[in-house]
Formats: sequence, structure tokens, C-alpha cells
Amino acid sequence: MDGLSVPSRGLKLMSGSANRPLAEAIAESMGIELTRLNLGRFADGEISVRIDENVRGNDIYIVQPTNPPGENILELLLLIDAARRASAARITCVMPYYGYGRQDRKDQPRVPIGAKLMANMIVAAGADRVLGIDFHQHQLQGFFDIPVDHLYAMPVFANHYKKKTLRDPVIVAPDVGSAKMARGFAKRLNASLAIIDKRRPAPNVSEVVNVVGDVTGHDCILVDDMIDTAGTVTEAAHALKALGALDIYICATHALFSGPARQRLTDAPIKEVAVTDTIVVPESRRPPQLAVLSVGELIAKAVRYTHSEQSVSSLFD
Repeated sequence: MDGLSVPSRGLKLMSGSANRPLAEAIAESMGIELTRLNLGRFADGEISVRIDENVRGNDIYIVQPTNPPGENILELLLLIDAARRASAARITCVMPYYGYGRQDRKDQPRVPIGAKLMANMIVAAGADRVLGIDFHQHQLQGFFDIPVDHLYAMPVFANHYKKKTLRDPVIVAPDVGSAKMARGFAKRLNASLAIIDKRRPAPNVSEVVNVVGDVTGHDCILVDDMIDTAGTVTEAAHALKALGALDIYICATHALFSGPARQRLTDAPIKEVAVTDTIVVPESRRPPQLAVLSVGELIAKAVRYTHSEQSVSSLFD
């Protein structure tokens, strides 16, 4: 169990239907079984949730990313409410992917702040704590009025690339907003840094303007928090190749792979696309260069540390 045995105080790990394989990986790393649940539907399609074992006085950890469809969010809220009404001692929402996290500000007239609404619903349902990975913006932690443990997938990716033989690698930030994350990544891999200056003429449409930094004759690793339609990373890959980059690697924590993403990634000059298993990616949406890395052990350690009142930030020292 690699030192991940659970303290004697009661802990229950539950899984919604959005990412059962990840929850099973977490449970295996911790050496425990997932709590028995009955997740079903009424005749009209309404979600039905029932906890099939006693959880009174236990700490409950509910694993459920909130990527589309929207019913994943509703299922999470129902699971939290069921645990609260079953007299759980403390309920932690383990949200590997924070859906609606991009709607974090009112940047146009008459639009919602979806990320704040999500936080309000989770707190109102009865969650006592949130554990997430690579929020789209770090300040989303401030939308919650409960403690938030924000994990980073960077150590998982760093270990992955340390096993490769890279030629004078350059870590490339796909936009200015990703520069801080890319800088930390470059430090871990002892690599140099480049930044792509881009503009978005429309939502989900990106246009590369300039590359700041030397990429000629280097292997390049493009880092981002998510890949949605893959427009940003594929345009960046083409631009880097045109400037004389060698092999191009892509890594992103969350693999949404919407719409044309698979075809764009397949056609782009990309050697490998590394993502984590925070979201289940159907086979039909997987490009041939895909490598899926597990964050199950990382989350398992965070759950264990949280449960035993240890510092979660020590995972990243």
C-alpha cells in the first residue's frame, strides 16, 4: 500500500458515475473499498442516489469531476446531501475537474459567473471541504467559504518527462497567463522557458502572434491546464515547428477534447499528448499520440493527509 494505510478513524470514499475508474485507483492506493452506493434513475430520468452502508460519524470523500453533462454536477450535489442527512462527520468534495471554472468573472454584459454559482451550490449542499486539481484560475479557491486544498498535477508530468531523453528542452507557455505555471515546470526539469503571445478573436478560436524565446533546435513541451477544442495547442505546435523546433510534446491536466480536438491533435506536428485521468476520455475522442497519466496516487495521499490532519502542501515540497 506504499505507506498509504488509513488511520483508524472512520473514512469512507464514495464515487459518482462521472469518473469511477479514478475513484477505484484512489481506493486501491489507499487500500480501502469504495462505499456501496445505489446510483440509478427514476422512470422520467431523474437521478436517484442511495448510500447502502452506515456512514454516521465518518469522514466522507466524494470523488466526482463536474465536466459535462450537467447531470454530473447534480449527482455530486445529491451525494453530498445524502451524506449530510446520513450524519457524516465531515464531507469533502474531491473534484478532480472544476466544471464551469472558466466562467470566473463578468467580462461581458449580462453574463453569469458560473464558477461562483458552482461554489455556492456545493457549499449549500453541505460540503465541508473541497479538494481539486489545477483550477483554471487559482483565485477560484476564494469563491468557496469553506477550506479548499488545491493540488497540482505538475509533479506527475515532471516525473513522466524526466524518464524521456529530451534534447535541450524548452517549456512553452501557450499564453501569458500560463507563464507562471510554465516557469515552475521549467525549474523542475532544468529547462529553459518560452512564451507564446496570442490573441483570441472569438471564444474557442486562437491565433498565434509571436513566440518569445529560443525554440530552434530544441524539444518543446507545451503546458496548459486543459485542452478543450485543441485550437490553442495545435496552432502553437505549428508555430513552433515553423521556427525550427524538434519534437513537440503537449501536456495538460484536463482532457476535455471537444468537437474537432481529436482531428486537430492527430494532424498537428505533435509527438505526444500527455494528460491525466481527471476526466474520462472516450476512445472515440482519443488522438493516437495520447498518453494518460494517473493522479490516483496523488489524490490518495492528499485524502490521507487531510484525514489525518497533516499538511497537504508537503506533497509539493
